[in-house]
Amino acid sequence: MNSPSHQTQDHGSKSQAQARADQIRAFRAESDLLAQAGLLSLTEENRQHINTYHQQVLDDLRRHQDVDLSEGARHLSLGMQIVSFLGASALATSLFFLFYQYWGYFSTTQQVVLLTLAPLLSFGLALATRRFDTSGYYAKLIGLISFAALVLQINMLGSIFNMAPSPNAFALFAIYGFLLAYLLQVRLLLAAAMASTFAFIGAHLGTWMGGYWIYFGEKPEHFFLPALLLFAVPLVFTQHRYHGFASIYQILSSIAFFIAVLILANWGGASYLPWERKPIEGFYQVIGFGFAALLILYGLRAGRPYLMLTGNVFFALFLFTKFFDWWWDWLPKYLFFLLIGLTAILAMMVFNRLRKLQQGGHLS
Repeated sequence: MNSPSHQTQDHGSKSQAQARADQIRAFRAESDLLAQAGLLSLTEENRQHINTYHQQVLDDLRRHQDVDLSEGARHLSLGMQIVSFLGASALATSLFFLFYQYWGYFSTTQQVVLLTLAPLLSFGLALATRRFDTSGYYAKLIGLISFAALVLQINMLGSIFNMAPSPNAFALFAIYGFLLAYLLQVRLLLAAAMASTFAFIGAHLGTWMGGYWIYFGEKPEHFFLPALLLFAVPLVFTQHRYHGFASIYQILSSIAFFIAVLILANWGGASYLPWERKPIEGFYQVIGFGFAALLILYGLRAGRPYLMLTGNVFFALFLFTKFFDWWWDWLPKYLFFLLIGLTAILAMMVFNRLRKLQQGGHLS
């Protein structure tokens, strides 16, 4: 048998490359178990060819995608992610205080130049670092600093020239955040860009409804439109090459949507609807239960457990708030919590039934 040839392959995103490496590790472990049980018999030559091929693939993945080839390496990678976030936060804070410490020593022109160069230089440095940093941690750290530099730039330029606050600043934050997130594959920057998008759309909706944009958060309905739009992004534009982006889009959008509904379900006076408070609260309670159930079913059908978990959490929150409204004042406390416990057991039975149906293929 000829020695297997290996050509460098495009394994897509780092998550896809990591999944490929995990497949090889799982294959090796399962092959060893089958061989010990006498269910798999390979000649030494075949085993050597397979091991050689797999090692070439793993070396290629480690060289181009810096994947983790052991559980210890995976844990260290998680630690590096946490440390890089803390480092970026500390450096961004240092940049902020550095500007304010020596700000008075610069002329207006120098201040504008410094504020303009800070995000541009850090952006260029992040791209340059990305070319030789296979792990991506250093480039991501610099990207976070660059985003903080832009936020600092917009705020301080507004202060220098005494400009009125504008919601359009959130559009700049969102655009730059999305740009950095996709270039450097930073989920935290994607979340920041989404938050800026929520603020931008919500502020303009508040203005169109006759309010001052700064108070857009007083009307939770402002967040419905951006939540639905951002939830649909991974449905329209594939995110396979960007690890975790689809889940970030849909989880954060769902959380924003359900928090807004939960607020309106308990404080109907914050709604635009021209009804009495109680009918508004009842309407949004129905919306909350209905959309939470739909999210659970959608997550089940689409094979997205994070959506099922999100739907479960908010369905439970809506249910608990209704239990509290109905029975807290007149039921004995032990009976109240007993009822909640029994309801949880019933929910477990329902979800277990759905899980078995899903495994049997009836809900696919």
